[in-house]
Amino acid sequence: MTKDHSRGLRLWLKNPLAVLAEGASGGIVVQGQQIVELVAQGARPKHQPEQTFDASQHVILPGLINTHHHFFQTLTRAFLPAMNKSLFPWLTSLYPTWAKLTPEMIESASKLAMAELLLSGCTTASDHHYVFPSGLEQAIDIEIAAAQSLGMRAVFTRGSMSLGQEQGGLAPSLVIETEDEILADCERLISCYHQSAEGAMIQIALAPCSPFSVSKELMLASAELARRHRVRLHTHLAETEDEGQFCKQTFGMGPVDYLAEVGWMDQDVWLAHGIHFNDGEIRRLGEAGVGVSHCPSSNMLLGSGVCPVLALEQAGVPVGIGVDGSASNDGSNLIQEARQALLLQRLQYGAERVSHRDVLRWATEGSARCLGRSDIGCVTVGSEADLALFKLDELRFSGAGDPMAALLFCGASRADRVMVAGQWRVINGRLPRVDLGAEMAHHHQLAKKLQH
Repeated sequence: MTKDHSRGLRLWLKNPLAVLAEGASGGIVVQGQQIVELVAQGARPKHQPEQTFDASQHVILPGLINTHHHFFQTLTRAFLPAMNKSLFPWLTSLYPTWAKLTPEMIESASKLAMAELLLSGCTTASDHHYVFPSGLEQAIDIEIAAAQSLGMRAVFTRGSMSLGQEQGGLAPSLVIETEDEILADCERLISCYHQSAEGAMIQIALAPCSPFSVSKELMLASAELARRHRVRLHTHLAETEDEGQFCKQTFGMGPVDYLAEVGWMDQDVWLAHGIHFNDGEIRRLGEAGVGVSHCPSSNMLLGSGVCPVLALEQAGVPVGIGVDGSASNDGSNLIQEARQALLLQRLQYGAERVSHRDVLRWATEGSARCLGRSDIGCVTVGSEADLALFKLDELRFSGAGDPMAALLFCGASRADRVMVAGQWRVINGRLPRVDLGAEMAHHHQLAKKLQH
């Protein structure tokens, strides 16, 4: 698909306070869906812009990219029965509640999660939905409609669980599906929605939930189907030590050996969490080009461990940032998640080895690599015009020296403006398309209904 970028007025985002790009101190020119020019300090655009936006009070980032989430979990934040538990008992506490999800709940949860992400400077979200009780067969369709209504770029990973408690899994039979049902719906979603060209707004990936949720046969079949249609693969892996023990007891091998056994050691795969790998496993993941979504808040809340981000990157593993589900975070704020990554990785590696620019790279370029995208995650000519603009006018920023560093060190939480594909989706810290008060009231009402 070739785009006509002569359409649309040229907009100059003029003289930003700071910008995460080389040679763009004088600003960025956007036309249509793309960035068409970077302006040097003190210069003017080569082509006269029809519109100018004064960005002198804004720090401009490439739109942040969330590589792992579970939108439906916004309905079970701070859920008392699941509090103060590690992953496996946490899941078993929540599955019976999630089995009561309805289409109305999925629509509301998706809108709220994406609204929270957009307001935090996120322009692309990856969601992993894996709970399909009876009546919720169209869950991904509902999520896609919500993303389109908000104008957000998204990757919907069609999750799956085929092993219930009777087959040695954790989930009750109410939320699992047959493998034939799973594969048929994966194929349907790819056929109906997946966009493969640059600038894609909606993409589909295939995402068996975890090694303890699906059979070996489904892992193999999902990989075959994904590669036949040239879509990506995603799953949870090595989140806890319990999971590693499960793999050894069930499959007679560790999680990375199992990944290789089922044909998932390739550059079209990215993993959620990736905490418990040894040096040899990290080397193998890097050689294969498998990506990892670092989810610091969830990992801390559940006490799962700390992702070895620098070791992964040094081995060649693409590393991105994910907020994870709102039942284990319990939020969907990506700029705050980036700050958590900064603090947690400094605690692990030392302050001198992890800079704010490293973390912003993970949340932009690194996340884009996890999703197999080269058209988002950076401010360069020809990239998609996905941009997050932050003001430093809150009390927390008073006295800050470096504007870019201040976003993470001082704890930015809300973007002033957010652009997706050349269109403003957040203006003055608000979502023009959303009556947020009404959406929140409806969402809270549905959450109370679900939890009781």
